Amino acid sequence: MQHWFFIILASLWLAVPGAGSVAAQSDGNVRDIVVEGAQRIEPDTIRSYLLVQPGDPFNPTRIDRSLKSLFATGLFADVTLRRENNVLVVSVVENPVINRIAFEGNRKLEDEELESEVTLRPRVIYTRTKVQQDVKRVLMLYRRSGRFAATVDPKIIQLPQNRVDLVFEISEGNPTAVRNIRFIGNAKFSDSRLRDEIRTKETRWYQFLSADDTYDPDRLTLDRELLRRFYLKKGFADFRVVSGLAELTPDRHDFFITFTVEEGPRYKMGKVGVEVMLKGLEQQDLLDEIGIEEGNWYNFKEIEGTLDDLTNLAGGMGHSFVDIRPRITRNREQQTIDVVYEVNEGPRVFVERIDITGNIRTADSVIRRHFKLVEGDAFNTSKLRRSRQRIQNLNYFETVDVDRLPGSAPDKTVIVVDVEEKSTGSLSLGFGFSTENGILGDIGIREQNLLGKGYDLKLNTLIAAKKSQVDISFTDPFFLNRDLSGGFDIFHAEQDLQDTSSYDRKRTGGALRVGYPITEDIRQSWKYSFQKTKVTNVDDSASIYVKAQEGTSSLSLVTHALSHDTRDNRMKPIEGHYLKLKNDVAGIGGTNRFMRNQLSGSQYFSFFEDKWTLELSASVGHIFGIGQDISITDRFFVGGNDLRGFADSGIGPRDTGTDDSLGGEWMYTASTQVKFPLGLPDELGVSGRMFADFGSVGTLHPSGSMVKDTGSLRASVGTGVTWNSPMGPIGLDFAIPILKEDFDETENFRLNFGTRF
Repeated sequence: MQHWFFIILASLWLAVPGAGSVAAQSDGNVRDIVVEGAQRIEPDTIRSYLLVQPGDPFNPTRIDRSLKSLFATGLFADVTLRRENNVLVVSVVENPVINRIAFEGNRKLEDEELESEVTLRPRVIYTRTKVQQDVKRVLMLYRRSGRFAATVDPKIIQLPQNRVDLVFEISEGNPTAVRNIRFIGNAKFSDSRLRDEIRTKETRWYQFLSADDTYDPDRLTLDRELLRRFYLKKGFADFRVVSGLAELTPDRHDFFITFTVEEGPRYKMGKVGVEVMLKGLEQQDLLDEIGIEEGNWYNFKEIEGTLDDLTNLAGGMGHSFVDIRPRITRNREQQTIDVVYEVNEGPRVFVERIDITGNIRTADSVIRRHFKLVEGDAFNTSKLRRSRQRIQNLNYFETVDVDRLPGSAPDKTVIVVDVEEKSTGSLSLGFGFSTENGILGDIGIREQNLLGKGYDLKLNTLIAAKKSQVDISFTDPFFLNRDLSGGFDIFHAEQDLQDTSSYDRKRTGGALRVGYPITEDIRQSWKYSFQKTKVTNVDDSASIYVKAQEGTSSLSLVTHALSHDTRDNRMKPIEGHYLKLKNDVAGIGGTNRFMRNQLSGSQYFSFFEDKWTLELSASVGHIFGIGQDISITDRFFVGGNDLRGFADSGIGPRDTGTDDSLGGEWMYTASTQVKFPLGLPDELGVSGRMFADFGSVGTLHPSGSMVKDTGSLRASVGTGVTWNSPMGPIGLDFAIPILKEDFDETENFRLNFGTRF
């Protein structure tokens, strides 16, 4: 019975599918390995990837792993391994070689941009996996540009000798717009107010010149940070963005974006103090530097600004290694925040090295000279942050990233600066209209980073109905390898002044200038200029004073200027002030001799959540001749843009008989202006203003009955509107003079329109 039992059991084992073949395959050793189908790849190379060699047993596990190893090389489209007697046959189908890569259907993105994104290249082995990866890369590039409806279909064109052309057929689709942005959880600020704070905008007809209304996930991340900073600046210290969700419509044309926020309570500033743990540093000295007032709304920006001020103050007092950290204590019942600045001795860390990457055209020295730190200096976080801002302000780079890495020793650190350059050259063509000069057109060429050394070269030509001018300007911002700007100007201008003074004027000349900072906010400059002025086409009925100016005069002028600038933005300031003292001395050569002094300034205040701006400005000037009378062309003229409601040169001394404007020896103007939104979307760029202007101009020694000259105060009030249109800024002012003389020339409407493209 036992004999028959083992026979039946063996029969059942052999009947199991594959059991007998595995046994057979495992039986015997590999006598030889034969490779079939190889064209470019050597058979020995293929054998090197196998885990079995001649003489090894036919092990199914090792053969299976050998198969996977060959596929993993990416060299083969298909691989099979089979046994013929004691020979292992490896049959391969090689992947083709890419002959050429082409893109079809792409209009918004250039071939060069797409080629830099894909990893496949000509003469590289083609694999399906890499193609699919490149398809994803191209799609990601289109999504970054707001085109989520784009599709990419890779096509293969077979060529002889196992080569292929790879063609990416692209359907770009329309930009995926943001149809709606809404907020959940916001109680203190409306949806429209929060939309103003983020970069992403809802699509509107007037957004055609901007890409902010297309969906960009990176921009959405920035929006979350902008919301956080806005709330922290307004006192909401517990604010957080719970989520930022973007939902694509079924037709893949638009996005709905929803931000869910938790505002939390609004805090006011409580007690602000300083704890000094550093010898040689007095607590009172630091307290005097703190400008935060108790009872104001909590503002993290003020906290950070005070931290920088304290760090700089301690550094200026000889404490290079200082660690100042604000300790914040919330009082949730009273909704106040106490801040104590802890001043301790910081780690003694020195800057070992500053590495700069990403600058292809810009010289390293251009970046290094704007660093507040150099190799060997004591490391200072405040100076590092300020250095990054200074480099960003150059306007040479799209992005500036500054990181700190460990150095070769615990007390050393390496600063790495990574920049992404952008185009710094520009060609501008313009046309427009101004009340002063009539229809105008201009052509401008500028390179702000000439030769990658930071040189600024400008050429500008203006042609107008009443004025034409050509200017060439060159500036080296770091003259003689010092924090010293130097440059020159060459100009020629012709102006029609028949309407105001009955003559035409031509000026040709040049200037040499140099400027340097005294402190972070104070700057001093000097300039020498020489010009020839020709007064022509004097009307027969012109004033005798104007006729006396006919002919050619020369002016050799030395100019000194001292300015103090704390404005937050030079183009559109809302806070800070600007003061400038300017002195002109003529007489070192030339025919005209005089001294002219002028002081001007402006102060800016913001209110109503920084939407309204109050601007207070004033200017005063005086000129006197040195041994001779002052030429009319060198005098002060007031009216137009500096005293709205009056025409250009509309006030001041005039000839009794001809009404020609003769200019003044002294002048003053002042203006109070409030800029405010008109309730329209910010994207339209429309704002309003109300203003009151004051001023006067006159002479110290009036010429009796021949000249009308009262020196009285003039004033006007008015309103205006500015539209930053797609074709350029358009400004319209309506002003009514409320204090004037009978001989003044008034002007109720003033229009300025211009564009650059």
